[in-house]
Amino acid sequence: MRHARRRVVRRVTRLAAVGGLLLGGTMVTRAVASEPSEASAVPRTYAEQSADTGTGLVSRLGDSRTAGTWIDAKGRPVVAVTDQDAAAEVERAGAVAKVVSHSMNELKSATSTLRSAPRVAGTAWAMDYQTNEIVVRGDTTVSAADWSRMTRVADGIGAFVRMERTEGEFTPRLNGALPILSTAGRCSAGFNVTDGQREFILTAGHCGPTGSVWFADTGGTEQVGKTVTQSFPGNDYSLVQYANGKAGDGAAVVAIGDGKGVQITGAADPAVGQRVFRSGSTSGLRDGQVTALNATVNYPEGTVTGLIETNVCAEPGDSGGPLFSEGIALGVTSGGSGDCQSGGTTFFQPLTKALTDLDVQLLVSAPAGGGSAAPSPSASATQSSIAPGAANPGASAPVAGGTAGEPLLTRLTDRRNLGPGLLVIAGSLIALVASRYIRAEKDRKAYRRHYSATWG
Repeated sequence: MRHARRRVVRRVTRLAAVGGLLLGGTMVTRAVASEPSEASAVPRTYAEQSADTGTGLVSRLGDSRTAGTWIDAKGRPVVAVTDQDAAAEVERAGAVAKVVSHSMNELKSATSTLRSAPRVAGTAWAMDYQTNEIVVRGDTTVSAADWSRMTRVADGIGAFVRMERTEGEFTPRLNGALPILSTAGRCSAGFNVTDGQREFILTAGHCGPTGSVWFADTGGTEQVGKTVTQSFPGNDYSLVQYANGKAGDGAAVVAIGDGKGVQITGAADPAVGQRVFRSGSTSGLRDGQVTALNATVNYPEGTVTGLIETNVCAEPGDSGGPLFSEGIALGVTSGGSGDCQSGGTTFFQPLTKALTDLDVQLLVSAPAGGGSAAPSPSASATQSSIAPGAANPGASAPVAGGTAGEPLLTRLTDRRNLGPGLLVIAGSLIALVASRYIRAEKDRKAYRRHYSATWG
């Protein structure tokens, strides 16, 4: 009976070890196969495909013959051109051509003149590709004298500079969307990134200087991390290093409210006319369109350039929150004017520039198989809902514990489990060798007992 039990134990041990080898092999294979092998493997949105056509044409024709590109309401790439030959080339490429009076060189020269003028806090400007103008905006804090001075500068440039007064104030939205708090105020987490060893929150630079300590609760007991890098003004991004070095489960998910989230599968630059979504700890999920790129804003704290301009609303506390579309990360909330009752203009730090400057990579997830699209916010009188390519936020996912609802096998075969997979294989091999050694040792002892008895 005792020998029978030993045989059963040995067989169970061997079967478990073989099963461990198979499971470990699956984990390693899945992990390696899931790593993107080249840039072309990154998911692409409908807007990116259209934008690439327009961007390629602008690059080929040059700044002297073009004046920007955008996506129209039907999702088609449109290129502003300055002559009929360029228009014919654009149309042969399958895009829409719009002949305009002023080239990109002229628009760039105009913005350079505005930058060289004395700085006026509360003003902002950007190129409006669709009207072929430079739009200069002044908020309610700009005095009549300063506005008159800015107007004289604009008049000296030419009639294609349009001056507009706007309600509210251009301010950073200080006060992922999940809230993070410090003595500097409340901001929103943006996207999770890594330098290959540590993991960070990429959020707005104006949220707090280097050394700021962030918490997840108002009592200051749940420390999130500390700001280790900041760029503001000039740019508007910063890195908050996690206190334990890791973002944890659900690192590639941004919150959109009610315990729901959107999976982030890549990063890209947006296009003018693209439908985009923003999430923040104050106002939740909101949508709108990109209205301009490379915008300049003169905040009271300083000037920030190279921003994405949108008609998406935002409110204090939304700073640093993520901008995305179809699961593609685009930027983090910088500031703007207005609110989500009256509408307004909101500016975003482009994510691709921040990633390059900081030398970090976005933490992403593979698109969920069969995942349903996250709910889009309802349209309102102040929020545009034009949807080129039927854009949506992205595939839905739980916010906390991104893998909690997944089957055991799905969690074990996550592409981040290359290391654990190798450990499972090593443990299984040790178990196999040990079981064989134990069996051989028992056989040798039985052999010696048998012959020692007969020799005696």
